[in-house]
Amino acid sequence: MTRSPSTLAAGLVPTRARGARALLALGLAAALSLSMLVTAGASSHREAPLITEDPVADNTDVYAFQSPEDDGTTTLIANWIPFENPAGGPNFYNFGEDVLYEINVDSDGDAKDDVAFQFEFESHVRDPNTPLYNTGPITVEDGGYSDTFNHYQTYDMWIDRDGRRYKVGHDLPVPPNNVGPRSTPDYPRLAEAAISEVDHGIQVFAGQRDEAFYVDLGSIFDLGGLRPLNSAHLVPLDDAPGKDATAGFNVHSIALKVPTHLLTDSRKQPTIGVYSTTSRQSMRVFADDNGSMPRSRGEWVQVSRLGSPLVNEVVVPLGLKDAFNALDPADDVSTLTGAKAPPLSTKGDIPLVQDPILAELIEQLYPGVKTPSQPRDDLVAIYLTGIVLPDGTNLNNNVGNDGQPSEMLRLNTSVPPSSPAINDKDRLGLLAGEADGFPNGRRLGDDVVDISLRAVAGATPFTPRFDRAPNNQLGDGVDRNDKRFLRSFPYIPHPFSGYDDPNGNVVRGG
Repeated sequence: MTRSPSTLAAGLVPTRARGARALLALGLAAALSLSMLVTAGASSHREAPLITEDPVADNTDVYAFQSPEDDGTTTLIANWIPFENPAGGPNFYNFGEDVLYEINVDSDGDAKDDVAFQFEFESHVRDPNTPLYNTGPITVEDGGYSDTFNHYQTYDMWIDRDGRRYKVGHDLPVPPNNVGPRSTPDYPRLAEAAISEVDHGIQVFAGQRDEAFYVDLGSIFDLGGLRPLNSAHLVPLDDAPGKDATAGFNVHSIALKVPTHLLTDSRKQPTIGVYSTTSRQSMRVFADDNGSMPRSRGEWVQVSRLGSPLVNEVVVPLGLKDAFNALDPADDVSTLTGAKAPPLSTKGDIPLVQDPILAELIEQLYPGVKTPSQPRDDLVAIYLTGIVLPDGTNLNNNVGNDGQPSEMLRLNTSVPPSSPAINDKDRLGLLAGEADGFPNGRRLGDDVVDISLRAVAGATPFTPRFDRAPNNQLGDGVDRNDKRFLRSFPYIPHPFSGYDDPNGNVVRGG
């Protein structure tokens, strides 16, 4: 069912006027720079103070979309370890051995996991007497990797369905980092050898990939600047094209292609809620009076979480960011309403979402922009409940009257791909009339920075009076990824190599 977003307006237009604000513009700009904008509502690269110290546990992005070339399957992708320098050796990037990685799915809208895919990694060293990551070219041999791959990882995979946990994969391979043409020749073949099929016909890949999230961080961190709109900023500069700050960097990804019927509650609805988490055990002990052999033990404690882009980055204030990373989705409403403890309220005000400070900041930093008055029920629909069309058709609401609003990436699995070609998508997703695009799930090419900025400014059919210039022109000027996406699973482009490091500077002698 594909519908134009112009049908989304009725029934969700805010009605209550926002109260007067007595805030200094420059003070707001400083607050924006310090804590709120972060990635302009895109991904969670370094989104909270504590997680910046733990990159192997740092969720950076979550994607969920219908596999474009494989009917009946849904692709789920979660990324970790932000800003990997391709030349970052000799100890190249790996998943954390003492971290539990999870991709979680809520099938019935109660903000609780119905299906969780869990992953634990183990590192292996063939020859501890050499400092080398590899002792020669790494090749594919008999479905595995050659013995020249000296420092390698494997992982086990579990499915936890309604509290029953069972292993579906053991010692699955992780491909090498893309070191260079001598060490990792024919990298596409090395990566393909790490695609595994486990129980239930699920395909899985875990390893290094290109950083597919594109954004002009340098300008945004400079007091909320958007280079194409520099002249309209409170502190004006000359207009300029955007610069992709993540171009040339890699991440570590876990990608799943899952038969859709395993994710949905077919008795109720086709919409799922998706988010990823990382957890660490509650105790870490350094044995034998040295730091070389730490041991982890105790219960798993959640330290990072990511679902739909925007909420932790631009809605949750600095004082709550670390706490939000540790929350279960069922606790979101009480946190966003400011309630101290359960019982949770699913009705009434959710002020951090319905009256977001980012909307005020945009008005102050860009005096020509006026945003809708609160309560912003449009943002509640986009980010906490899902969207119901004016004619009563459910686009991707998995909450209904009995469910629990929560921060997740929601995907209606019955909406077909707008194109079978993964690179042939409009970057503005639902705003461009593609019902399979963000905020209905998230495809790899969706420009969640521009979409989220325009949503906060009211430039959507929910608030048609604000869907005009300059609100619908907000954007960072970075409109595509630096690499094209793969046409088959795992879809994310191959990582940049260390030898070809695009971030390296050429120094000429003489």
